[in-house]
Amino acid sequence: MRIRVPEVHPRNHFQRARSTVSEQAATTTSVQSLARGLAVISSFDADHASMTLSEVAGRTALSRATARRFLLTLVELGYVRTDGKHFELTSKVLQLGYSYLSSATLPQLIEPVLEELSAAVHESASASILDGSQIVYIARVHTRSIMRVGISVGTRFPAANTSMGRVLLAYQPEEISEAVIAAGVHSMTGLGIDDPDQLRVELQRIRTQGYAVVDQELEIGLRSVAVPVFSADGTVVAAMNVSMSVRPDTTQSAEQAAEVVLPQLLEAAAQVREALAASR
Repeated sequence: MRIRVPEVHPRNHFQRARSTVSEQAATTTSVQSLARGLAVISSFDADHASMTLSEVAGRTALSRATARRFLLTLVELGYVRTDGKHFELTSKVLQLGYSYLSSATLPQLIEPVLEELSAAVHESASASILDGSQIVYIARVHTRSIMRVGISVGTRFPAANTSMGRVLLAYQPEEISEAVIAAGVHSMTGLGIDDPDQLRVELQRIRTQGYAVVDQELEIGLRSVAVPVFSADGTVVAAMNVSMSVRPDTTQSAEQAAEVVLPQLLEAAAQVREALAASR
């Protein structure tokens, strides 16, 4: 079973088709319009929840006139609201992802397992899938806020800097993991892995031991342990993790902290695998 999040920027596959110049122009215009509209929507995030026209144009690399047309169209459709100067998304944008989430068995099966896991270890638990060089959260249960950056379903982080991302990369075909590594490996905090060769060695170690531990590489004060989620045919379809805060007075290493929750995390992943097999 493979669960994939649709790409935000669709590629134009129509160029191979022979048609009249007018048909090609119409097709190209349609694809560009869709891509630009999605780019405008994607330009909003937690740090840019409300933006002016100039800010949207800057974040999307569109001209002010083009950005204005798309924003006003989205306002008309109900996906964006404005006070005349600032623009922000409305809750209607959730409908764009609802069809995927409602049709995907995996998030539905994982969420109750995460709830039990979080209650058992008294820590936040999450699940994600790989989308290009990033992970995308498909389920999350949090016990307390341990990150400055908010996490919810749909949140993305670089796969190379996260425990779930490394687990997912470790079990990918080599050409996929190498493509991510080739895009660049850079520690976001200055701690941990900051070199392609180091990441290759770490991915091999993860495949051998069956789990990944990341200590304060995504954010200072945050460590996590992740394991793969297998389908009935042995394919890795997702990753699950437990996130833990690093107390200032602790002498416990990241590996020691991981060992505390790892048995419950592995059991949770096994439960999801059994549920996936039963749902076939």
